[in-house]
Amino acid sequence: MTSGSASSTTYGHACLAYDDPTALDARAVAYLAAGLAAGEQVWLVAPGDRGSLVRRLDRLPGLDAALRRRALRLLPVEDAYRHDEVVDPDKQVRAYAAATRDALAAGYTGLRVFAEATTLVRSPAQREAFTRYEHLIDRWMRRHPMSAVCAYDRRELTGAAVAELACMHPETNTEVLFRLHAGGGDAVVELAGELDPSNHRLFAAALDRADPRPVDGRLVLHATGLRFVDHRSLLHLRDHARRHDATAVLRTSRSAAARLVELLDLDEVRVEVVR
Repeated sequence: MTSGSASSTTYGHACLAYDDPTALDARAVAYLAAGLAAGEQVWLVAPGDRGSLVRRLDRLPGLDAALRRRALRLLPVEDAYRHDEVVDPDKQVRAYAAATRDALAAGYTGLRVFAEATTLVRSPAQREAFTRYEHLIDRWMRRHPMSAVCAYDRRELTGAAVAELACMHPETNTEVLFRLHAGGGDAVVELAGELDPSNHRLFAAALDRADPRPVDGRLVLHATGLRFVDHRSLLHLRDHARRHDATAVLRTSRSAAARLVELLDLDEVRVEVVR
C-alpha cells in the first residue's frame, strides 16, 4: 500500500486490487486480526462463503476465542450494501456511521471493515455512485474510529475501472498516477501523485464525484505530495471553483504551478507554495 499502512487502528482507507483469491484471503486475515488485537469490532463483507477464512482467524494464536467470536462479523455483501444496484452514497455512510456508534457503545475501540466490493462497481452507473460514496466515507473516517480496505477483482474489472476507484483512496496497491482523498485541517481534499495529459479527464471525474465544497469562499487543497500538475487539470480546478463561486487554494511545494496559474490568468485559482 502507498501513503502508510492499511492496518492502522485510527484512520485508514485503502483500495486493494487483486487477481489471486488466496492472496486476498491472507491479506484479509492479517488486516482483521490486527483489528481484533486492537479491540475493534471487525467486519468481513464479501460475496459467497468465507467460512475457511473465518476458521483461519479462529486458529490465530494470542487472541481470546470468545472475544473473537463476539467481535467478528461475517456479512454477505448484499447485506451490507444494496446488491447489484446503484449504491446510495449518503445512506451508505449513515449505515456505517451507525455501525461505528454501535461498536463503540458495545465497548469496542472502533470498527474495521474488509469489503470485497467488485459486484457493486461493474457498471459505469455503479462506479459513478460508488466513487462518490468512497469519498464521503473517506471524509467520515478521518474524524471517527473506523477504517476499511476495499478490495476489487482485476479479473472482472478493466484497468480504467480500477483506476476510477483507486484514485479516490489515500492508500492503494495499484499504480494509479494520482490520488484525491479527504483532507485534514482546513483542506477539503488532499492531492498526491501526478496530474498530466494522460489522466486529466480522470481527475475531472474524481473532482466532480468528490465535489468538495468551499469554506468561507475558499476551496483549500493540500497538495504537497503532488509532483506535477498539467494546465488541463488546473483548468478543471478553475471550473470547479467557479461552479461554487469560490477561490481554489492549491498548497504545493512546486513553484511551477504558481507560474502556470499566472500565465493562464486563472483568477479563481491561487497557489500557495509551502515547504
